[in-house]
Amino acid sequence: MDIFSLALPALLVVLSLAVYFVSIFNRLQRLRNGSQATLSQIRVAMKKRLDMIEQLVDSVKSYARFERNTLEDITRLRTTLEDAGPGELGRINGASQGLLGSVQAVAESYPNLKTSEAVTSTMAAIRDVEDEIARQRYTYNNIIQEFNTLLDTFPSGMVASTSGLGKLDYLNFEEDELRRSGYLTTEELEPRRPEVTWSEGE
Repeated sequence: MDIFSLALPALLVVLSLAVYFVSIFNRLQRLRNGSQATLSQIRVAMKKRLDMIEQLVDSVKSYARFERNTLEDITRLRTTLEDAGPGELGRINGASQGLLGSVQAVAESYPNLKTSEAVTSTMAAIRDVEDEIARQRYTYNNIIQEFNTLLDTFPSGMVASTSGLGKLDYLNFEEDELRRSGYLTTEELEPRRPEVTWSEGE
């Protein structure tokens, strides 16, 4: 038996391992790229929601005079969105929800405003965007769960470690969801709503 015949099985094993390594690596990369693409879609949807909150403020302006800080907060949050990671997106979401809630509170004070076409159509559009954000966040967290599970299992965890890949963070809006569901009711637990002051329009 020549050397080639003896080395062939070992060569086949090495090639099989290499192919397997590459397939796992490619799967991890696809998941990571998918998470980044989904995160980008979430950023776009959250920016759209901020734009609509600004439109809502414009609709309410004729009834109540908002402080400049309100619009500055919207602009600041919109700017922060560009490179925001999961943790920062959670904070931006909480701040956005707070601003929205405050503007809604103003609208609730004026029956004519609450039922105006501009306000009702904007609120309906915001609800659609929030549904979109929820769907995208669900997709993102599913991708992250699969990615992180691969990192916790063998041999994909070894492939990830060799490639310098680490676990990715989930996108959690838990406090906001609990608040909206009625589970967070105390001021200590509830995310604080930014104060928006107004005075009666002339």
